[in-house]
Amino acid sequence: MALVSSKQILINAMNGKYGVGAYNVNNMEQLQAIVNAAKKTQSPLILQATMSALKYSEFSYLACLMKNAALKNYDIPIAIHLDHGNSFESIKNAIDIGFTSVMIDGSLIDGKTPSTYEQNVRITSSVVEYAHKRGISVEGEIGVIGGVEDSVKPTSFYFTDPEEAKNFVNDTNVDSLAISIGTSHGAYKFKRNVSLAFDILKEIRSLINIPIVLHGASSIPKSLIYDFVKYGGKIKSGASGVPIGDLQKAISLGVSKINIDSDIRLVVTTAIRKFFIDHPEKFNPRDYFEYSKTVLVDFIVSKMKDFFTIGHAKD
Repeated sequence: MALVSSKQILINAMNGKYGVGAYNVNNMEQLQAIVNAAKKTQSPLILQATMSALKYSEFSYLACLMKNAALKNYDIPIAIHLDHGNSFESIKNAIDIGFTSVMIDGSLIDGKTPSTYEQNVRITSSVVEYAHKRGISVEGEIGVIGGVEDSVKPTSFYFTDPEEAKNFVNDTNVDSLAISIGTSHGAYKFKRNVSLAFDILKEIRSLINIPIVLHGASSIPKSLIYDFVKYGGKIKSGASGVPIGDLQKAISLGVSKINIDSDIRLVVTTAIRKFFIDHPEKFNPRDYFEYSKTVLVDFIVSKMKDFFTIGHAKD
């Protein structure tokens, strides 16, 4: 397999009724761990980076690492995807440096204020026209997902309207669609019990025939929060995520792509904190990064197996 766009990966997932994780990366070690997990499970893989992550790595460094990882002969399809591009220029830059898949988040203006439907259609359509001429797949978004992730800080959120989703797909020709059904970016997804709008998801699935995407889908396991605090981390009470069972139900109802970022941050940081407690004499970065890679591989393997599991949840 070679470097591919996300379109065929997600069409295969949609037709096969399984989920594909899209994992955010910030550095070489996270990238190695995620790719190694995909090799172990022989899972198709979407590697993604935000504009903030690319800026952190001075763009070329992280992009080159992602491309090189994807071009190696692992016998698995790998796409590299821009997460939350918020302007035509950001999309163009990502394509110029080798990304095979892009997301244009036209649901927000400047990452904060919800856009009008017409504004969203206008920017998304222009991106689709530019990207499709170059063989690049495009993810759009309709509805506004809550929470905070990098520069994405919406002032409000709202569920996706199914009819609007149908019209948006027809008006823009996007390859996949991110929807809002109650997930949220960051580690504080829910103030009360988890309540995803599965009824909205069902209706959207019945109206559109392209892959559906869930952003803000990290599970924020309680055991991970416990270990993070145990090894010196501080996090406000109330951190919670989307239970695996709910993600599996969402997959069974038509979700094909599941974005994971906050879980990765917590796993890596907790592993490094633990390493320093257990080995206070160590100061070689290769030692603690190697340990964090090992822990992250195991975590991503479990995610990949969960997303491929079909039939665990009932409608």
